[in-house]
Amino acid sequence: MIVGIGIELVDVPRFEAALERFGERLRRRLFTAGERRYAAQRAHGAESLAARFAAKLATRRALGGPGLPWRDVEIVRGPEAAPALRLHGSAARTARELGVTRSSVTLSHDAAWSLGQVVLESAP
Repeated sequence: MIVGIGIELVDVPRFEAALERFGERLRRRLFTAGERRYAAQRAHGAESLAARFAAKLATRRALGGPGLPWRDVEIVRGPEAAPALRLHGSAARTARELGVTRSSVTLSHDAAWSLGQVVLESAP
């Protein structure tokens, strides 16, 4: 059974401008160390971070509200390099309370746009 769905689209040039303006402080506020390391290894790291930011926004929406800390939602590489969702702290507690047992994450990005979609499910 679907518990929540979220989708978000991020303007990559605008996001890149924010990263340039606020630098490491913004990266540390929004992303876990693992997410920052992953993006640093990519040729288009800002696009990768923008896609992860979109997925974090989508996850917050799927869980029912904006009050979750950014780093409590982590986008990791799952089996076969597919993106996967790892929840920590209050995001994990909220997911447990909602009965979430499975999540699916989709990321897509190009030079202009990054998209993140999250589907949260519970056992039947």
